[in-house]
Amino acid sequence: MAAAGGLYGQQRTTRFFFDAEPQELRWVLRATDALIDVTIHKFSDVSISPDLPDNAGTVIWQSAHSRRLFSHAVLNAAQNVFAEHGEAGYQAKWMLHPFPVALVQDLRRLHLRDDACGLPHDHAHP
Repeated sequence: MAAAGGLYGQQRTTRFFFDAEPQELRWVLRATDALIDVTIHKFSDVSISPDLPDNAGTVIWQSAHSRRLFSHAVLNAAQNVFAEHGEAGYQAKWMLHPFPVALVQDLRRLHLRDDACGLPHDHAHP
């Protein structure tokens, strides 16, 4: 959520990773004009990879999407998780972090303000 939302400001590149013990799956999002370039790098050892540059990993996915469609898909995924688990269920399942309600709301606000998205949006959930 934060990485997608970060691309609405001055930031042109954002990163986040999934800990897939023992591996790291690092997502790199780059904003170029009207597109978001998505590259996923796989690192074999998450205990050392956070200090490594992106090009030290193996590219396992690369694609480009309009910011409008990318952000819409991120919002839909978050809302589906929330609808399935709710805040309490999310916290119980993922334990370390609560559901990112404020980040979802912020991304939705930026997306609706800047992307002229004509697709339906679920305002019933965060």
